[in-house]
Amino acid sequence: MRIGILGLGRIGAFHAETLSGLDAVDSLVVTDPFADAAKAAAERFGAEVVDSPEALLAAGVDGIVVAAATDAHPALILAGVEAGIPVFCEKPVARTMAEGVEVLKAVRGKDVPIQIGYNRRFDAGFVNARAAVQNGELGKLHTVRSTTLDPAPPPAAYIAASGGIFRDCSVHDFDIIRWVTGREVREVYAVGGNKGADYIKEAGDADTTGAILTLDDGTIAVVSNSRHNARGHDVRMEIHGFTDSIAVGLEDKLPLRSVEPGVTFPAGTPHDFFMDRFSAAYRAELTAFTEVVAGTRPSPCTIEDALEAGWIADACTLSLHEHRPVTIEEVRQG
Repeated sequence: MRIGILGLGRIGAFHAETLSGLDAVDSLVVTDPFADAAKAAAERFGAEVVDSPEALLAAGVDGIVVAAATDAHPALILAGVEAGIPVFCEKPVARTMAEGVEVLKAVRGKDVPIQIGYNRRFDAGFVNARAAVQNGELGKLHTVRSTTLDPAPPPAAYIAASGGIFRDCSVHDFDIIRWVTGREVREVYAVGGNKGADYIKEAGDADTTGAILTLDDGTIAVVSNSRHNARGHDVRMEIHGFTDSIAVGLEDKLPLRSVEPGVTFPAGTPHDFFMDRFSAAYRAELTAFTEVVAGTRPSPCTIEDALEAGWIADACTLSLHEHRPVTIEEVRQG
């Protein structure tokens, strides 16, 4: 099949590399406002370059991958749907939840699949965890712990436009908690602090946060996030039930150092970047998209899924600023 890529920044170029190695993909068509980025992709992957999204949509593509800046996501999603072309779009759907709701309303009733990029749903550990929950191996759940710790904060300009740590970073934890447990979040309480980069505090954001999520069956989920984890990129989950407990991310590249006498785990070089930690998941995610394009599977992460994670992020942001519990219904729109 022929896949179009809109946006060739860090993640777009990474997707181009991944797609070029998939058996299902015969050719790539790419576009980017920066001509040098498009030219580099053409030279590296043998892609065809066009000068606009409109030209790409008219180039006979079977599916499109939206990896452009967040502000462009709504218009590009809608353009793909109007052209009848399946869409993969990196999260978030839009910069604000209100815009995301408008996108959802605009695509309702359209028979064009849309997949939003939440790659943890394709990581083998998280897939196995979900299966264990669904199969009843853990019994009734009582506690979930989910962690995302970045080795260093992104630049100031990125922070200022990110929407805050809950919408930019924690949202991955929120999505995977919903997906693994099969439950919805009803209420949150969030806290945050700033002991690192001054520009994060100046942007009105926190560099380290914690959130308690109450799920609809009473399960408690604890989410921990930070922009400052010098040892590496740490993504883990624990799921505790009345029958058994399991963990995702306890492997030799875990960026954690044990101080127990005689313990050599973890023995590997720590993950230092999200593309390292989730390289296999990204490949599986885009493989899934080729199956969506082929019509052999439904979207594994819909706009509705993405918005549900977004409501949790908005509730946590409000909770942080107002120092109180917030229900999801309090922030939900549309």
